[in-house]
Amino acid sequence: MSPASSLPSPALTRTKALRFVVLLGIVSLLADMTYEGARSIAGPYLALLGAGGTVVGIVAGFGELIGYGLRLVSGYLSDRTRRYWAITLIGYTVNLLAVPLLALADRWELAAALLITERIGKALRTPARDAMLSYATRETGRGWGFGLHEAMDQIGAVAGPVIITLVLAGRGHYPTAFAVLAVPAVLALAVLLTARRLYPRPQDLEPTTPVLKTEGFPRTYWLYLAAVALVAAGYADFPLIAFHFEKTGSVPGPWIPLLYAVAMGVDALAALWFGRWFDRVGLRILMLVALLSALFAPLVFLGGFTAALFGMALWGIGMGAQESILRAAVGNMVAHERRGSAYGIFNTGYGLFWFLGSALMGVLYDTALPALIAFSVVAQLASIPLFAVVARRTTIRS
Repeated sequence: MSPASSLPSPALTRTKALRFVVLLGIVSLLADMTYEGARSIAGPYLALLGAGGTVVGIVAGFGELIGYGLRLVSGYLSDRTRRYWAITLIGYTVNLLAVPLLALADRWELAAALLITERIGKALRTPARDAMLSYATRETGRGWGFGLHEAMDQIGAVAGPVIITLVLAGRGHYPTAFAVLAVPAVLALAVLLTARRLYPRPQDLEPTTPVLKTEGFPRTYWLYLAAVALVAAGYADFPLIAFHFEKTGSVPGPWIPLLYAVAMGVDALAALWFGRWFDRVGLRILMLVALLSALFAPLVFLGGFTAALFGMALWGIGMGAQESILRAAVGNMVAHERRGSAYGIFNTGYGLFWFLGSALMGVLYDTALPALIAFSVVAQLASIPLFAVVARRTTIRS
């Protein structure tokens, strides 16, 4: 038998890569079921323990800020140590086990600390996990692979709050609800350990080629990051949108979570559809996504129920693209051995500008709603020329 005949076939390699993507997708499904379920009642739980509105806002904002900021450090460590699995496992363990421990919190200070700890865990594991996904999706198609992962992730994001709703409807106790979330948390860690055993070196799923220079990142990466920052800054948080629905009565109270569920469903479908198109046409698809998602703000903030429904669908399209093909594109721009750092910087920049944009839109909502809408639309449309430049300079590998 010749050495060439002993090599795995391309079909076998793609199958192995797809299985790895699905395993991490199952982990994300169960993980999202855990912490999105907890986040759906975090605010009322803090209030029940005696926290005021200011505390709830600070805990939520600080948790997100530190959660994104730490990804810069985590991504660097991933590349520096090459211990992608160790960092991912530690991050998921912290991320998931903090949730059921909320059942034992008897003071808002302890609950707040656990909620922030959960965000820290997510920050630790995300760059390393995304780097491992990028290695596998080289064979499946990066858009499709990240899109499939995001779709599975969103199934968990919808299922978690539904489970919490059912638990509270039956028992009515927040500690019981948090305790129930220990089940998907433990299952997620079990699947993650299984993936670690089956794929101890996921970086081997992507063939590597010698590079002459590995210092720094290409200019296209920084242009791309600038475009992503504009998209993030112009995207309104759902809590602000929900606040508007409740304040104006444009959407009846019981329908607000349903519209969010619609957006999450669209998110999952958009991740798959745009992921497939990303593999065919490359970054040009992001220009279409930015154009569509820019329309959500006038619909949700100026229209009635029907306009809000269509606006939330467009909001979901944008979210689906942001959580799938925005991440997928990084893998095509950065060398194999710098992926962890690249994803760390990407996530930190995205989170920072999301935070700054959200803060600005919160101020604009209280002072001049038309200015909020204009800022959201202009920021997202301004990303299109940058995406066009990056698309021309980037060769998408099939």
